[in-house]
Amino acid sequence: EMQQIIERSSTILGTSMESLAASRIASASRSTPRIGNRLLRAVRDFSAVRKEEVISLACVEKTLSSLDIDDEGLDATDRLLLSTIVENFGGGPVGLSTLAAILAEEEETLEDVYEPFLMQQGYLQRTPKGRMATKKAFDRLNKQMPQHMQMGML
Repeated sequence: EMQQIIERSSTILGTSMESLAASRIASASRSTPRIGNRLLRAVRDFSAVRKEEVISLACVEKTLSSLDIDDEGLDATDRLLLSTIVENFGGGPVGLSTLAAILAEEEETLEDVYEPFLMQQGYLQRTPKGRMATKKAFDRLNKQMPQHMQMGML
């Protein structure tokens, strides 16, 4: 569905794009049309600077790279949030207000923008005691999950 939204928006913007390029933008959009359209506009601008008539997958990859968005759709703030929980708090639990203070973000922004995506992707979980990184987050950061956390997940 997101690819169809991206392709439709591309038509509205008067740009042509490869199907693989639309698919890549869709995969980086967090299943959110607003984000997909924002990325599409960034890619369109990038392709205009490069004087490309048709937006290619290579152009999309270059744009996402310059925006610091990786293959899994994680941006710099996502990675910082996960690494803060893993490295500073041993994987958690850690309270939202503490994370907000360390990351210099509003609690509402973390809760409404970053957490839902990280939870959907399996990197983060909310517990009554606070936010905790999952095994997938430890693996993503190439860190060993503490023994006490592994036992709690069995």
